[in-house]
Amino acid sequence: MNAGGLNAGDAALQRSFPTVMVPRREPGPPMQSAGERLLIGENGVFIEIDLPWLSVVRRVAHYTVPTAIPYGRVVESTVLRCGTVPPELIGDFVAMARAAHPLETGAWIVWNVETKQFRLAPVRVLSQGTGTLKYERPELFAGELRVIDCHSHGAHPAFFSSTDDEDDRQETKFAFVVGNCASSVPSMAMRLCAKGIFEDVERVPSSWYAAAKLKEAA
Repeated sequence: MNAGGLNAGDAALQRSFPTVMVPRREPGPPMQSAGERLLIGENGVFIEIDLPWLSVVRRVAHYTVPTAIPYGRVVESTVLRCGTVPPELIGDFVAMARAAHPLETGAWIVWNVETKQFRLAPVRVLSQGTGTLKYERPELFAGELRVIDCHSHGAHPAFFSSTDDEDDRQETKFAFVVGNCASSVPSMAMRLCAKGIFEDVERVPSSWYAAAKLKEAA
């Protein structure tokens, strides 16, 4: 530390990822722009991620000693600002997965901040196998943000591998996998990825299965 305070590097890091002591008697200050911050509350340490399409607050640490913390209580929350993903886009991706079977393939479901519309954006596949996929991210139009990162597992069931865990660790998104792609009703798995937090979605919407089955029947 220099005489005037933090060095420039640490100061920039703290501006990009600040820490807020949550007040007891009034709401905490809102985030001024999209990004992340830590919230220190009486009930633990929380990460807050605020994006145009998603707001998430999750606890990342508990206190291990009963020290009195003079801050307010933090409540975990999830707000999906972009709204519900159209099931037909899931059907479109399942059709892509069937066409690629037994090889893997991928796509993003993106949302446009200005138009409020979703679309399916296929990735640019560099190499693909029955258990591997290397690709470049799709080109997005102005105002588009990734909401769901989709990939297929060919003939294998839908699940998240250790490779997926490593790839998703620093991401904020929903991850979606389609497996058993030759089946009339493929297997599906989805989870929320939030900077190292993985939360499985216990029940994929039934409308997604219906869209997948209808695509095959057509």
